[in-house]
Amino acid sequence: MQRWLWLFVLALCSWSAVTFLRDGAVVTGALMLVVGLGLAWWVSPWRGGRTRRHREVMELPTHARPVVVYWRPGCRFCARLRRRLGARAEEAIWVNIWQDAEAAEFVRGHNGGNETVPTVVLDSEVVTNPDPEVVLARLGD
Repeated sequence: MQRWLWLFVLALCSWSAVTFLRDGAVVTGALMLVVGLGLAWWVSPWRGGRTRRHREVMELPTHARPVVVYWRPGCRFCARLRRRLGARAEEAIWVNIWQDAEAAEFVRGHNGGNETVPTVVLDSEVVTNPDPEVVLARLGD
């Protein structure tokens, strides 16, 4: 269901925009449409572009994947982790679980059937929603 949230957001904001436009409130209608497009993009599976796939990551040698972050669009904890890592975030491998069913299955397997993210693999140890300082320390090696 959450994977399709962006469609609901887009439909609701589009309907609101059309209603405002029909009533003559052009500025409000246009603003509603822009906000709707922004929110739909924020929660869409394609935000952040195409990420690596779980299978690709697992085929890499262990030393080539010291930090792997499983995330999804719209997750505030994922956004917090990325923000706190700053420029070092690019050193981690990011896998969008909404773009890869195997990645989502991996996350569910380590979180009691839930798609709880960020789920981070630090040197083969799986940690759910770790403190960003722990991830930064590992990236610092």
